Amino acid sequence: MNIPNMLTSVRIILIPVLVATYYLPWDGRYVTCAAIFAVAAFTDWLDGYLARKLNQATPFGAFFDPVADKVMVSAALVMLVESYGSTLLTVASVVIVSREIVISALREWMAEMGKRASVAVSYVGKVKTAMQMLSIFMLLGSPPDSGWAIWGESVLIIAALLTLWSMYVYMKAAWPELTASVSDKK
Repeated sequence: MNIPNMLTSVRIILIPVLVATYYLPWDGRYVTCAAIFAVAAFTDWLDGYLARKLNQATPFGAFFDPVADKVMVSAALVMLVESYGSTLLTVASVVIVSREIVISALREWMAEMGKRASVAVSYVGKVKTAMQMLSIFMLLGSPPDSGWAIWGESVLIIAALLTLWSMYVYMKAAWPELTASVSDKK
């Protein structure tokens, strides 16, 4: 178990901690949840950086890092949708979670085809992730009726639009493989 894998494991452990804290009947839960999410987001960046810098990439990390990210974001969005009761927040959350499912499936399928590099992470995808993390941090860190919540929801809508754009980029890259006939692949 190397440092990047330990950081990924910490992020996985933080998911139930985040959920349990969010539902505590305590005024400090908002700031605490935002802090937990910020630590998780930072470990997401740090584990990837260290895996590359220290040449410690492993199959465990390659598999669990994106899983931990998607589960953390999805859990946070589900909790926020329940608390906020906002149509825009719900639609943005559905777009984000749906895109993650579609692109994960696309990457797996492209890997089976030996074309995984065709759907590598793009710059738009990185900006989308940063906007998602910022918006979720803002939304977790404040009660639903606060001014920060309005800003957080606005940033989440921007993240959802970037999510659609990044999905378009990935689908465009994969389109030749998706539309090729079976005889073209022989």
